[in-house]
Amino acid sequence: MFFFDPTYILVILGVAICGLASASMNSTFAKYAQVRNYSNMTGREVAERILRLSGIYDVQIEHVSGNLTDHYDPSSKILRLSDSTYSSTSIAAMGVAAHECGHVMQHAYGYKPLELRTMLVPVANIGANISWPLVFIGLMLRSESAMIFINAGILCFSMAVLFQLVTLPVEFNASNRALKMLDQYGMVNSNEIGDARSVLRAAALTYVAGALSSILQLLRLILIAQSRNRRR
Repeated sequence: MFFFDPTYILVILGVAICGLASASMNSTFAKYAQVRNYSNMTGREVAERILRLSGIYDVQIEHVSGNLTDHYDPSSKILRLSDSTYSSTSIAAMGVAAHECGHVMQHAYGYKPLELRTMLVPVANIGANISWPLVFIGLMLRSESAMIFINAGILCFSMAVLFQLVTLPVEFNASNRALKMLDQYGMVNSNEIGDARSVLRAAALTYVAGALSSILQLLRLILIAQSRNRRR
């Protein structure tokens, strides 16, 4: 029953949600990756200008390989821009670069949800890696200790879900900061701000989808535990 139980519908639903969000993101990014921003600035130049005008001088900007692998590392104060952002003059690249600068601002001004997410990273990683093995061990056991393993797995996975939920306000706030800085520093015209918003909204939906998928996985674990407990 473990491998063919009806709770697999939750897995399928989660995969579908993530797939739709990813497809929307890729489609939106591809569309605006073909539209040059009126200031003709590359992603790197956008980041440099935002950081300089915001009074941030201790953050390095580096190129990282890959597509949409952009991220800010607060521990080393390095903002890394991907192949699709670093040298591109598109609206999409501008939006992504500004979004990562939004994370820099969060770090610089002590944005509490970002600090909480950073603290949760190791716990969430461990929880995500050991949760299902613990549940599997519990399902294989026929002793009284089986539920201990299952419940421990659920608790560990809950930490990963908590990380996903905390990530949502962090990402939405970074996007809001990005749009405000692009407008405030005169880097976009009235039409482009809407285009940049579309790019960032599509990116944000992938985080929402990820959180929903994790919640569905957690619900599946709880249902499995309840089913096992009823059979005892």
